[in-house]
Amino acid sequence: MIERNHIDALTGLLGDRGVVTRPEEMEAYETGARYDRGSAGAVLRPATTAEVSGAISYCVRNGIALVPQSGNTGLVSGSTPDGSGTEVVLSVDRLTRHFELDLDNRSIRVDAGFRLSDLNRRLEEHDLFFPIDLGADPRLGGMIATNTGGSRFLKYGDVRRNTLGLKVVLADEAGTVLDLDCDLRKNNTGVDWKQIFIGTSGAFGIVTECVLNLERLPKQTATALLVPASGAHVLPLLNAMEERLGAYLSAFEGMSKNAIAAAFAHVPSLKNPFQGGNIPDYVILCEISRTWEPREGEQPLDAVLETVLAEIWELEQAPLADAFIGPPHETWALRHALSEGVKHLGKLIAFDLSFRRGDIMAYCDHMKAAMPEKFPGVTVCDFGHIGDGGVHFNLIVAKDSPLLTDPTFEQRLREWVFTVAVDQHHGSFSAEHAIGRRNQAIYDLYTPEKLKEMAAGLKSFTSPGKLGSVRFG
Repeated sequence: MIERNHIDALTGLLGDRGVVTRPEEMEAYETGARYDRGSAGAVLRPATTAEVSGAISYCVRNGIALVPQSGNTGLVSGSTPDGSGTEVVLSVDRLTRHFELDLDNRSIRVDAGFRLSDLNRRLEEHDLFFPIDLGADPRLGGMIATNTGGSRFLKYGDVRRNTLGLKVVLADEAGTVLDLDCDLRKNNTGVDWKQIFIGTSGAFGIVTECVLNLERLPKQTATALLVPASGAHVLPLLNAMEERLGAYLSAFEGMSKNAIAAAFAHVPSLKNPFQGGNIPDYVILCEISRTWEPREGEQPLDAVLETVLAEIWELEQAPLADAFIGPPHETWALRHALSEGVKHLGKLIAFDLSFRRGDIMAYCDHMKAAMPEKFPGVTVCDFGHIGDGGVHFNLIVAKDSPLLTDPTFEQRLREWVFTVAVDQHHGSFSAEHAIGRRNQAIYDLYTPEKLKEMAAGLKSFTSPGKLGSVRFG
């Protein structure tokens, strides 16, 4: 539904490889990672910042709506077009030219189209990595636009904490390029403008390059699966681990029985370490790590973990009921299989929530108790980042359930989940997936009007053109 003269003009700017119009080639860009699907008028694939600028400038001047897309691994319909066929997807997947490593600064200047796996593969020979651990394999631009966190947030923080600088193209008539490519860790010379573009879903501009902080690759790791005495003992267990391990503790991931069972069912090769194969109600994956090679006379990390767990077992009202120390690759294989396992159980209705660390288990326990009465036939398969208060609150409905024939069911379910999370437990409705079409209504409901006005003003100032799938104001 994009007029041919516009396609020809954009092809003149980007070349034949830079514009996709064949339906079979556009399908991958129109289909999201979870159920969402749209219809694009075309897909633009610029290869340089200059080409991004030229394409955006043309689209803004001609009133063509743009949807920024990175790795298309998002879960809230933030990077897929609507069904009108009038929106153009602008993908950063060809922005992979710059890869400038600064070993002394422990940073890298890199294009937004690199996948996380590609980046870390090339950094491995230098014993460095970008410390955002995810089950998916996104591109860097999307990671910045959604401010991803991941399983090792507890130690390394999120994308925001690890971003030093950006290059951004604004959706104005000029396709203005903002060079915020600072590689300094300390720079208090005014407004930190890069923060406007981190976690805001590409609504204020498209990231084309980034300067990232890198961390030293761990040379020693030890992992264990911990069984807390109860849900109420999870936080005391975390506190006891932090008190005894300090900076060694790099992950503290919670996994419910239902989520683990789904992973075992989906990936039969996973090792079940639990006695008699009986999965506990809740399990914690903990990891400790060091960045140096083992030293002579130094206690191995497995022994460190055993010592700490023994101390915790001896505490009065011990928060630990059982523990299984195992090889890191086996332990993390279970954690990384959860998402796919849960997705294959039935219709998945997923939420990305966060709470104060002390409230996360209270919320999950409350919802599991209330769900059978409120929405019988819905199964809770939660897992998440207990160390930072995040939870992937996944709800499964059997594919043949009569609930799915009720057109009001999912909306009522979502409203209840969010209401309990935000109003009763003072949590956030979006921990690390940012805002997309899927949670636009909940953003509209819970965001104060003044903040919407401020966001609308910022959008109008930075990118007045039709950019992104979310309305912040």
